[in-house]
Amino acid sequence: MRPRLCISLLVGCLFFAMGIPAGFAGERDLAPDARSAVLIDEDTGTVLFEKNSRDKLPPASITKIMTMLLVMEDLDAGKIRLDEKVRVSEHAASMGGSQIFLEPGEQMTVRDLLKAVAIASANDASVALAEHLAGTEEAFVERMNQRAKELGMTDTRFQNATGLSEPEHVTSARDIAIMSRELLKHPEITGYTRIYQDYLRKDTKKPFWLVNTNRLVRFYPGVDGLKTGYTSEAKYCLSATAKRGNFRVIAVVMGEPDPKTRNRDISRMLDFAFSRYTNHVVYKKGDLIGEVRVSGGDPHRLAVRSPQQLSILMKKGERAGEYKRKVLWENLKAPVRQGQKLGTVLIEKDGKKVAEMEIQSPREIPRAGLWTTIKRVTKGVLFFPEDARAPEEERAG
Repeated sequence: MRPRLCISLLVGCLFFAMGIPAGFAGERDLAPDARSAVLIDEDTGTVLFEKNSRDKLPPASITKIMTMLLVMEDLDAGKIRLDEKVRVSEHAASMGGSQIFLEPGEQMTVRDLLKAVAIASANDASVALAEHLAGTEEAFVERMNQRAKELGMTDTRFQNATGLSEPEHVTSARDIAIMSRELLKHPEITGYTRIYQDYLRKDTKKPFWLVNTNRLVRFYPGVDGLKTGYTSEAKYCLSATAKRGNFRVIAVVMGEPDPKTRNRDISRMLDFAFSRYTNHVVYKKGDLIGEVRVSGGDPHRLAVRSPQQLSILMKKGERAGEYKRKVLWENLKAPVRQGQKLGTVLIEKDGKKVAEMEIQSPREIPRAGLWTTIKRVTKGVLFFPEDARAPEEERAG
């Protein structure tokens, strides 16, 4: 899996960073039997419904969303490969609960272990991956908690990589939605979570049949993930995501009494979202946002492309033409440091900001060298009086 690259420049997107914005959340209880629930628009993070969403509760195997997130991030960073073999330790093989019955010393690819986690919620596969990434499960849990902190998951404390019950292993529906949204930034993950059934060890005498613990991937149109959970303490939990067209939502329930009720409440939440709301895509991933100039830099012109889809969440019946888009570029002079702000995309309605995306540089842009400067002087492009550009504005529709 290759690192994610934009064509001309990698940009950082802090879209409603460190949390989930409140939006259209209504009073109707869409999950009457859940202890806690939340429904959000995946693209903007806007809350469409919530119930006790900050209550700290045991999450059971929904924990594995963070495990999968760290695996996907290490894949993107080139630290591991899908086809590399993982040797199973005695500790990983000893995990109880949901498992694929790994044996100590057995070797299995990262791909197959990830599949086992995503489809069958395998505890032994989760720990095998954790040890492969961090050396020990304990070190991996430290990474899980650090990543949770970075994402603004203030209600969360992980104690293991599986979700097996431990004191103070807690999170909230809100925090689950945050890490689910982050995991979905790796679209490859739904290639695993949407599978209803598959096999491991196909070419051996002991093939293992995987069946997805999330039955909604088969029975609810558009559902392609993400993760179920159950322990006697946590009861039945689920973080589900569904997509229709370009509109994706995330629904989370915790503490449901049984699988049937859990699936019913999730379906009700998804029905509510798709019947009441839609979205309008402003930028698809890779679309050109514009060009920013860096005075005295090398390069001195940068084509900036959207790192992900940017859309407007709308109630059905609204018109996209009611929204205006502005791109505000910074007046930049070299050198530009990594993480420095390049500009901001604003979406407004009736003069009020409804969405914002900050564009950052992921790398340093140095000053141009002497030879480059001489060539620019020769070509008459050394100075750019238009560097202080006026905002670009247009209707979002």
